[in-house]
Amino acid sequence: MTLTSSLLSAVPGLRHSFFTREGGVSSGIYSALNGGLGSNDDQALVAENRRRMAEHVGVAADRFLSLHQIHSPDVRVADSAWPSGPRPKGDAMVTKTPGIALGVSTADCGPVLFVDPNARVIGGAHAGWKGALTGVLESTVAAMEKLGATRSGIIAAIGPLIRQDSYEVGNEFVARFIDADAENAMFFIPSVREGHAMFDLAGFIRKRLEAAGILMIDDLGLDTYSDERFFSYRRSVHRKEPDYGRHIHAIALEG
Repeated sequence: MTLTSSLLSAVPGLRHSFFTREGGVSSGIYSALNGGLGSNDDQALVAENRRRMAEHVGVAADRFLSLHQIHSPDVRVADSAWPSGPRPKGDAMVTKTPGIALGVSTADCGPVLFVDPNARVIGGAHAGWKGALTGVLESTVAAMEKLGATRSGIIAAIGPLIRQDSYEVGNEFVARFIDADAENAMFFIPSVREGHAMFDLAGFIRKRLEAAGILMIDDLGLDTYSDERFFSYRRSVHRKEPDYGRHIHAIALEG
């Protein structure tokens, strides 16, 4: 049902999980631990899946938080359960409040979980290509600093995401990255298909973290596209499936 980071697991009083598809109640293309509130799955089943995830990381269901993600650099501070109504928009959360789980929804994008063990500040970021390129990781670190964290003390863990062997992109995608920084060319290798390249999202995330001063980084090294234990947006598109499930990877300070 879950995977963990060795670096995060060594921090006392911290709970975290990179969830797989296993252990839930959804069926069909959503089988089984679909946490996607934006999916077309039966929302009663999604709620039960999220309750199980909340229980696993030791928080109440209403304190297992996730955002309406918009592929942005926007960060929210979470110090209590969300009020009723639509979820806040953004792509990262930070907190120093025990008993709140920060949930990152993914289905190929990169989940990154953060902790400063000394300041007792945590963060979670949804780092797809657009968010990573526009600064969601740097925004998360800056928001953690405002709560008392220090860059030199922050640990980051990169969870399951689509890896370079599976991530084919067009030349216009490559141009966007190189226009932003010519050194980004290092994250692309030629594809067998003309006019396309293979993108190293995990490597790009690591470089952005290191440039932000985060040097303690764990990468689980898992590919959501090729590994059937994970939901994958791209795999669902290639199979012409009508929708896809979402993981909610989470981190929480024990109460």
